[in-house]
Amino acid sequence: MSKVKTYKVELCNRNEIADFIEEWHYSKNVNGLISDYCFKLLDGNTLIGGMIYGRIAMAGVWRKYASNETELTELRRLCCIDDTPKNTESYFIGHTLRWLKKNTSIKRVISYADATYGHKGIIYKASNFMYCGMTAKGRVIMYHGKRYHDKTIRTKYKGKLKPYAVKIKEALIKGDAEYVNTLGKYIYLYYL
Repeated sequence: MSKVKTYKVELCNRNEIADFIEEWHYSKNVNGLISDYCFKLLDGNTLIGGMIYGRIAMAGVWRKYASNETELTELRRLCCIDDTPKNTESYFIGHTLRWLKKNTSIKRVISYADATYGHKGIIYKASNFMYCGMTAKGRVIMYHGKRYHDKTIRTKYKGKLKPYAVKIKEALIKGDAEYVNTLGKYIYLYYL
C-alpha cells in the first residue's frame, strides 16, 4: 500500500465505480442515485476508492441550505477499500471539494452520516464540514440484503413505474421484502 499523498483522484464515469461502491459501501447500493460528479481514487492503476456527488435525495431540502437548487450538491456515496492508510478519506474528499469549487457553480456540499450503521460523521468533521443536526427517524425497504429508500416503490420514468420499483413493490406484497425502521442521520455541510 502506497502513501496517501501518492494516490490519484480522477473524475470518472459512474460505471467505472458503480460495482466498486456496491461492494465496499455499507449500503451496497447505487440504485436511484442521480450522479452529477463521480470520482475514483487510484493507487497506481488500482481502484481503491469511489465517490458520487449528485442531486439532493430529499425534495426541497436545498431551500434550507442554499438560495437555489443548483448551489447545493450532496455527497451521496464515499467508500475506500478497508486497508487504506489514515487520512485517506479526508485526502480524497479534499481533492474532490477543490475540484467542485474550481469547476462548478456549486456553493455548498451536504452529506449525511447514517446512525443506523453506527456512523457519526467523523470523516466529515475531519474534512471541516459543519455539523447541522439530525434528520428525523425514517424507514427503508430491505430486499435481498439491500436497503432501498421507501420512495423507491414510487419511482417513475415517463409516467410509468420503473421496473425495479415494480419488482420491489411486488416483493413487499409477497413478503419477500420488508420495511425496517431507521435512526436519524447526522447532517453535515461544507461551504466551497
